[in-house]
Amino acid sequence: MNLGLQSDNLRMLRKLAVVAVLMFGFGYALVPIYKAICELTGINILALGEKELPGSGTARLANPANTQVDTSRTITVEFDANARGPWQFKPMQNAVQVHPGELTTVMYEFQNVQDRTMSAQAIPSYAPREAAAYFNKVECFCFNQYTLAPGEKKQWPVAFVVDPKLAKSVNTITLSYTFFEVGSKTPAAPASTVSSTSLKVGGV
Repeated sequence: MNLGLQSDNLRMLRKLAVVAVLMFGFGYALVPIYKAICELTGINILALGEKELPGSGTARLANPANTQVDTSRTITVEFDANARGPWQFKPMQNAVQVHPGELTTVMYEFQNVQDRTMSAQAIPSYAPREAAAYFNKVECFCFNQYTLAPGEKKQWPVAFVVDPKLAKSVNTITLSYTFFEVGSKTPAAPASTVSSTSLKVGGV
């Protein structure tokens, strides 16, 4: 019986060895099989979002291309600032040209020129008014109130995207901010102070 048991054990060992070899071979073959499938389908999921570093053979994550940017259109975005009080408030640039769907960031500067601490906040307005629904602010100092010490100067960003659904007749948008001291009477959003020449609606 011992000889029979040893024979059974040897047969089982051979079967296990064969299974192990087959599993190793299958795992080794997965890479060329995957490459062949990718070449046939044109899809390489593992490579999405990665970019090979030159000369290194390694990959790094890359920012995905924004397919929502409408490069066929260019919109001029003008910036305006109104200070309701004894302080300095201005955009760091007067205008930029953007494509709809393109993320853009500009800076505004504020300085408390008084001899006392103050808290203030900004409210935005748009011209033409219908542009407000298509002007999406990702980040804006107007979302918060700020407290500045006497003489303190700050710069704050406005990151925005103009929705590609904006009417094609609108070629220029003016973003205007009014900065007021918290605790004082909140001013109404200013009427457009921009001259008619700065609004290019319908090509006029």
